[in-house]
Amino acid sequence: MSIVVSVNVGRRRTSAHTDLNVTGIDKRPVPGPVEVRAPGPKGVGGSGLIGDEVCDKRHHGGEEQAVYAYAREDLDAWAEEFGGPPRAGLFGANLTTSGVDVSGALVGEHWQIGPDLVLAVTGPRIPCRTFAGWLDRRGWVKTFTRRGCPGAYLRVVRPGAVRAGDRLRVVHRPDHEASVNLVFRAITIEPELLDRLVDVPDLPEDVREMARKRVTFTLDGA
Repeated sequence: MSIVVSVNVGRRRTSAHTDLNVTGIDKRPVPGPVEVRAPGPKGVGGSGLIGDEVCDKRHHGGEEQAVYAYAREDLDAWAEEFGGPPRAGLFGANLTTSGVDVSGALVGEHWQIGPDLVLAVTGPRIPCRTFAGWLDRRGWVKTFTRRGCPGAYLRVVRPGAVRAGDRLRVVHRPDHEASVNLVFRAITIEPELLDRLVDVPDLPEDVREMARKRVTFTLDGA
Protein backbone atom coordinates (compact mmCIF):
# COMPACT_ATOMS: atom_id res chain seq x y z
CA MET A 1 0.00 0.00 0.00
CA SER A 2 1.23 3.51 -0.84
CA ILE A 3 1.08 6.10 1.93
CA VAL A 4 2.26 9.55 2.93
CA VAL A 5 4.99 8.96 5.50
CA SER A 6 5.30 12.60 6.51
CA VAL A 7 4.01 16.06 5.63
CA ASN A 8 6.78 18.66 5.69
CA VAL A 9 6.56 22.45 5.78
CA GLY A 10 9.26 25.12 5.76
CA ARG A 11 9.86 28.33 7.65
CA ARG A 12 11.85 31.28 6.35
CA ARG A 13 15.54 31.19 7.26
CA THR A 14 18.59 33.15 6.15
CA SER A 15 20.75 31.80 3.33
CA ALA A 16 23.86 33.02 1.55
CA HIS A 17 22.94 30.93 -1.50
CA THR A 18 19.93 32.86 -2.78
CA ASP A 19 19.51 36.29 -4.33
CA LEU A 20 17.02 37.17 -1.59
CA ASN A 21 19.23 35.90 1.26
CA VAL A 22 16.32 33.84 2.62
CA THR A 23 14.94 30.41 1.80
CA GLY A 24 12.14 28.07 2.81
CA ILE A 25 13.91 24.90 1.66
CA ASP A 26 14.28 23.51 5.18
CA LYS A 27 11.08 21.46 5.43
CA ARG A 28 10.22 19.74 8.72
CA PRO A 29 7.58 17.10 9.46
CA VAL A 30 4.39 18.35 11.11
CA PRO A 31 1.57 16.29 12.64
CA GLY A 32 -1.15 17.77 10.44
CA PRO A 33 -3.66 17.84 9.06
CA VAL A 34 -2.34 20.44 6.61
CA GLU A 35 -4.71 22.06 4.14
CA VAL A 36 -3.62 21.97 0.50
CA ARG A 37 -5.07 24.27 -2.19
CA ALA A 38 -4.05 25.80 -5.51
CA PRO A 39 -1.67 28.66 -4.62
CA GLY A 40 -1.99 30.83 -7.73
CA PRO A 41 0.42 31.38 -10.63
CA LYS A 42 4.19 31.43 -10.34
CA GLY A 43 5.48 34.80 -9.22
CA VAL A 44 2.37 35.34 -7.13
CA GLY A 45 1.48 32.05 -5.50
CA GLY A 46 3.81 30.13 -3.23
CA SER A 47 3.30 26.67 -1.81
CA GLY A 48 0.09 24.71 -2.02
CA LEU A 49 0.42 23.78 1.65
CA ILE A 50 -0.97 26.27 4.14
CA GLY A 51 1.87 27.39 6.43
CA ASP A 52 4.69 26.36 4.08
CA GLU A 53 6.85 29.32 3.09
CA VAL A 54 8.23 29.88 -0.41
CA CYS A 55 10.60 32.84 -0.44
CA ASP A 56 11.68 33.10 -4.08
CA LYS A 57 8.37 32.99 -5.95
CA ARG A 58 10.11 33.79 -9.25
CA HIS A 59 11.52 30.27 -9.42
CA HIS A 60 9.53 28.24 -6.92
CA GLY A 61 5.91 27.59 -6.07
CA GLY A 62 2.90 28.46 -8.18
CA GLU A 63 0.29 26.21 -9.73
CA GLU A 64 2.66 23.74 -11.42
CA GLN A 65 4.94 23.46 -8.37
CA ALA A 66 2.34 23.61 -5.63
CA VAL A 67 3.59 20.44 -3.89
CA TYR A 68 6.92 18.60 -4.04
CA ALA A 69 7.03 14.87 -3.28
CA TYR A 70 10.02 12.62 -2.68
CA ALA A 71 9.98 8.90 -1.96
CA ARG A 72 11.26 7.55 1.36
CA GLU A 73 12.84 4.72 -0.63
CA ASP A 74 14.85 7.22 -2.68
CA LEU A 75 15.94 9.09 0.44
CA ASP A 76 17.17 5.82 1.93
CA ALA A 77 19.22 5.18 -1.22
CA TRP A 78 21.29 8.29 -0.36
CA ALA A 79 22.41 6.79 2.97
CA GLU A 80 25.98 6.10 1.85
CA GLU A 81 26.56 9.70 0.74
CA PHE A 82 25.04 11.15 3.92
CA GLY A 83 26.33 8.68 6.48
CA GLY A 84 22.79 7.48 7.10
CA PRO A 85 19.33 7.94 5.59
CA PRO A 86 18.49 11.65 5.13
CA ARG A 87 15.56 12.82 7.22
CA ALA A 88 12.18 13.55 5.68
CA GLY A 89 12.06 17.08 4.27
CA LEU A 90 15.83 17.53 4.03
CA PHE A 91 15.62 17.80 0.23
CA GLY A 92 12.81 20.36 0.47
CA ALA A 93 9.94 17.92 -0.18
CA ASN A 94 6.47 18.64 1.20
CA LEU A 95 5.40 14.99 1.03
CA THR A 96 7.56 12.01 1.87
CA THR A 97 5.91 8.92 0.41
CA SER A 98 6.27 5.17 0.67
CA GLY A 99 5.23 2.52 -1.81
CA VAL A 100 5.03 4.75 -4.90
CA ASP A 101 7.72 5.27 -7.55
CA VAL A 102 7.64 9.07 -7.46
CA SER A 103 10.35 9.67 -10.07
CA GLY A 104 8.80 6.97 -12.26
CA ALA A 105 5.35 8.56 -12.15
CA LEU A 106 3.89 9.77 -15.44
CA VAL A 107 3.42 13.47 -16.00
CA GLY A 108 -0.33 14.04 -15.71
CA GLU A 109 -0.82 11.12 -13.34
CA HIS A 110 -3.40 11.85 -10.62
CA TRP A 111 -2.91 10.92 -6.98
CA GLN A 112 -5.72 10.86 -4.45
CA ILE A 113 -4.50 11.34 -0.90
CA GLY A 114 -6.96 10.79 1.91
CA PRO A 115 -10.67 11.30 1.22
CA ASP A 116 -10.52 14.60 -0.68
CA LEU A 117 -7.11 15.77 -1.92
CA VAL A 118 -6.23 15.08 -5.57
CA LEU A 119 -2.87 16.10 -7.03
CA ALA A 120 -1.51 15.82 -10.58
CA VAL A 121 2.14 15.17 -11.42
CA THR A 122 3.62 18.05 -13.45
CA GLY A 123 7.33 17.26 -13.71
CA PRO A 124 10.69 16.89 -11.97
CA ARG A 125 12.51 19.09 -9.52
CA ILE A 126 15.64 20.59 -11.10
CA PRO A 127 18.48 21.07 -8.57
CA CYS A 128 19.78 24.60 -7.98
CA ARG A 129 22.51 26.37 -6.02
CA THR A 130 20.13 26.99 -3.11
CA PHE A 131 19.67 23.21 -2.79
CA ALA A 132 23.44 22.63 -2.94
CA GLY A 133 24.14 25.47 -0.51
CA TRP A 134 21.53 24.26 1.96
CA LEU A 135 23.09 20.78 2.07
CA ASP A 136 26.61 22.26 2.01
CA ARG A 137 27.81 19.58 -0.38
CA ARG A 138 30.37 20.30 -3.07
CA GLY A 139 29.27 19.17 -6.54
CA TRP A 140 25.79 18.35 -5.28
CA VAL A 141 23.93 19.54 -8.40
CA LYS A 142 25.94 17.13 -10.57
CA THR A 143 25.63 14.32 -8.03
CA PHE A 144 21.86 14.74 -7.72
CA THR A 145 21.46 14.95 -11.50
CA ARG A 146 23.47 11.80 -12.15
CA ARG A 147 21.40 9.81 -9.65
CA GLY A 148 18.24 10.54 -11.65
CA CYS A 149 15.75 10.46 -8.76
CA PRO A 150 14.51 14.05 -8.75
CA GLY A 151 11.14 13.59 -7.09
CA ALA A 152 7.99 15.13 -8.52
CA TYR A 153 6.22 18.46 -8.51
CA LEU A 154 2.43 18.36 -8.42
CA ARG A 155 -0.47 20.73 -8.97
CA VAL A 156 -3.71 20.73 -7.01
CA VAL A 157 -6.66 19.22 -8.88
CA ARG A 158 -8.96 19.13 -5.88
CA PRO A 159 -8.13 20.76 -2.54
CA GLY A 160 -8.13 18.87 0.72
CA ALA A 161 -6.18 18.04 3.83
CA VAL A 162 -3.16 15.74 4.18
CA ARG A 163 -1.51 14.15 7.17
CA ALA A 164 1.07 11.45 7.85
CA GLY A 165 -0.39 8.01 7.34
CA ASP A 166 -2.85 8.99 4.62
CA ARG A 167 -3.26 6.44 1.88
CA LEU A 168 -2.04 7.48 -1.59
CA ARG A 169 -3.82 6.01 -4.61
CA VAL A 170 -3.04 6.52 -8.30
CA VAL A 171 -6.49 7.21 -9.75
CA HIS A 172 -5.51 8.22 -13.29
CA ARG A 173 -2.58 7.39 -15.57
CA PRO A 174 -2.31 9.16 -18.95
CA ASP A 175 -1.65 7.34 -22.19
CA HIS A 176 1.94 8.37 -22.86
CA GLU A 177 5.47 7.43 -21.75
CA ALA A 178 6.67 10.74 -20.30
CA SER A 179 7.73 9.86 -16.77
CA VAL A 180 9.18 12.38 -14.33
CA ASN A 181 12.58 10.74 -14.76
CA LEU A 182 12.39 10.91 -18.58
CA VAL A 183 11.56 14.63 -18.46
CA PHE A 184 14.37 15.20 -15.96
CA ARG A 185 16.95 13.49 -18.17
CA ALA A 186 15.71 15.36 -21.25
CA ILE A 187 16.04 18.74 -19.51
CA THR A 188 19.41 18.05 -17.93
CA ILE A 189 21.83 15.55 -19.47
CA GLU A 190 20.05 13.90 -22.42
CA PRO A 191 18.52 16.67 -24.59
CA GLU A 192 18.04 14.21 -27.43
CA LEU A 193 15.08 12.90 -25.41
CA LEU A 194 13.23 16.20 -25.84
CA ASP A 195 11.89 14.96 -29.17
CA ARG A 196 9.73 12.49 -27.22
CA LEU A 197 8.02 15.26 -25.24
CA VAL A 198 6.64 17.47 -28.00
CA ASP A 199 3.18 15.90 -28.07
CA VAL A 200 2.71 15.29 -24.35
CA PRO A 201 -0.27 17.49 -23.40
CA ASP A 202 0.22 17.20 -19.63
CA LEU A 203 3.64 18.86 -19.61
CA PRO A 204 4.06 22.46 -18.44
CA GLU A 205 4.22 24.84 -21.40
CA ASP A 206 7.85 25.85 -20.81
CA VAL A 207 8.99 22.21 -21.16
CA ARG A 208 6.92 21.68 -24.30
CA GLU A 209 8.38 24.87 -25.78
CA MET A 210 11.87 23.57 -25.04
CA ALA A 211 10.99 20.34 -26.83
CA ARG A 212 9.54 22.20 -29.83
CA LYS A 213 12.68 24.30 -30.16
CA ARG A 214 14.80 21.18 -30.06
CA VAL A 215 12.79 19.60 -32.88
CA THR A 216 12.87 22.81 -34.95
CA PHE A 217 16.62 23.11 -34.49
CA THR A 218 17.12 19.49 -35.53
CA LEU A 219 14.96 19.88 -38.66
CA ASP A 220 16.66 23.14 -39.64
CA GLY A 221 20.05 21.51 -39.33
CA ALA A 222 19.08 18.40 -41.28
